[in-house]
Amino acid sequence: MGKGIKLYWKHVQIHLHSMMQYKVSFFMTAVGQFLTSFSVFLGMFFMFQRFHMVDNYTYGQCLLCYAVTLAAFTMAEVFFRGFDTFASCIANGEFDRMMLRPKGLIFQVICKKVELTKVGRLLQAVVIFCYAIPNCGVEWNGMKIMGLIFMLIGGTVVFSSLFIVHAAICFFTLEGLEIVNIFTYGGQEFGKYPYGIYGKRVLAICTYLIPYALFQYYPFLYLIGHRTEIWYLFLPLVSCIFVIPCLLLWRFGVRHYKSTGS
Repeated sequence: MGKGIKLYWKHVQIHLHSMMQYKVSFFMTAVGQFLTSFSVFLGMFFMFQRFHMVDNYTYGQCLLCYAVTLAAFTMAEVFFRGFDTFASCIANGEFDRMMLRPKGLIFQVICKKVELTKVGRLLQAVVIFCYAIPNCGVEWNGMKIMGLIFMLIGGTVVFSSLFIVHAAICFFTLEGLEIVNIFTYGGQEFGKYPYGIYGKRVLAICTYLIPYALFQYYPFLYLIGHRTEIWYLFLPLVSCIFVIPCLLLWRFGVRHYKSTGS
């Protein structure tokens, strides 16, 4: 385990060193990521200037949901970007070489791509947190701070799992399917607001099929005092179970993989 962490950290350093060869490009890309998410923040700001509340949720409360979703999605994209671009590994025969190496396949795919330019978007999430935390009406204590950390962990695991699904599908299609982006980028987009505002059917999908609501909506209800059951804070940890079927799908794809001959 310790050797694996050291090796992964070495890969991160290599990616960072590579990006720093073109410093202007790196920083401009990071700034672009910051401004892209900032435009969403402005859109929410102007909407709340007119309507003030969305389904009885205040601006600060919606920003808290958005910050959690944005930070979780960004961390998943930074460290699991290799799965999002996995189709190219199959197309150019790189996956064949991965299968001959002693390290695990998942570890190799993770190390293949570390998207450090997304730090701009992560910085945006931090800025939103700085505004939302004191303005969302939550009476913070140790348990609620722990719950917020659980939300970030659960969200990162869920979005990372979806990237794994995206890669697993490539074993059968030989290229990525854009429909998966509905659940990755779309899930992040819908996460601007509490998932409960989209109706009971959507909430059921976001609870039992893809557990966005488990790491965002339900613990959020406890934070703002709409629910009093303490176990709501631990639902983000339950959402982490979603990674199990995703890994099983990955293993199923690996067993049925046939080389492209590239």
